Amino acid sequence: MIDLEVQALSEKREGLLIEVGRLVVASGFTLQRQRLMQDPHGMLLTVVVRGPPRKRRSLEAALDGYERIISFEVSPFVEGETKPHFAASRRGISDAYVPPPAPVVVPVPTAATTTPAPPETVATAIVPMPPEQRREAEPEFMLAPAPAPAPAPPPAPVAATPHVEPIALGPDEPAVEKVLSKWATDYPRIFPQLLTLEHSVADGARASSLELAGRRGGAWLFKRDYAPVAGLGLHEAIERVGLPALRALVEVDQIGDQLHIHNSPLCTEADHSGCTFFSGFLEELLGPAVLSDNLSVFAVCCRSYGADACVLALSA
Repeated sequence: MIDLEVQALSEKREGLLIEVGRLVVASGFTLQRQRLMQDPHGMLLTVVVRGPPRKRRSLEAALDGYERIISFEVSPFVEGETKPHFAASRRGISDAYVPPPAPVVVPVPTAATTTPAPPETVATAIVPMPPEQRREAEPEFMLAPAPAPAPAPPPAPVAATPHVEPIALGPDEPAVEKVLSKWATDYPRIFPQLLTLEHSVADGARASSLELAGRRGGAWLFKRDYAPVAGLGLHEAIERVGLPALRALVEVDQIGDQLHIHNSPLCTEADHSGCTFFSGFLEELLGPAVLSDNLSVFAVCCRSYGADACVLALSA
């Protein structure tokens, strides 16, 4: 198996994660994680998928034929390595633009301040003016025009918010064990403990710690309530085991092999999905009940990224 990072650029957000998730599954891969971010260029989608190396060309062909994707890149995924999105806006020459200085207004000279040119020397006879005709010449005044207003400076360029992906860390096992130690008495009122868990661990360990709590919680619940159940098909296992267990925790609907979780308490913060808890929970809860050994649960979309509901797709 190989892990690949797919980066894609699309114009619109609505339904993008669901449709790309279907392409991933149809190409023989499973979705490991996803991120969707708004950018001046459009919607930047980043997904990490896992599957057989021979299926890579099929995945690339499916993405290339999907009309909503403007461009994309597929590259090997390295755990812990931060890779900027290829289509994200970058600072360029326009960011260094400095508006020109305001023009200097030169006052218009008036008659009082203008020095007249020296007159030519001409021999003239001086004739005295009669007293009744003598009067002082009235000075002439000229108003200077008001200075033109300085042009408004151009708006400052807005730099795009850079995509910062925290370094992925392993789960904080002591913190997870502390939460699970209270399940025997508090279940199904477990979300206050899970919210405390996700805010007490390092940011990079948040998703992995929630997934571990889900896995161990799902295994614990199967042994407690569903141990006699085994040998079921996937659809039957979802109806008999998955739905009753989830409905004790959240509001959920089943549509085929997808589960739509409404108003998840773990997915209220922007770009902070808590769906890894539900994925781990279902894999360990349904794994012993189904016939197949290849049960896979992945998040197609999450309301922390703008979706109406958190959608989990199951395959076996």
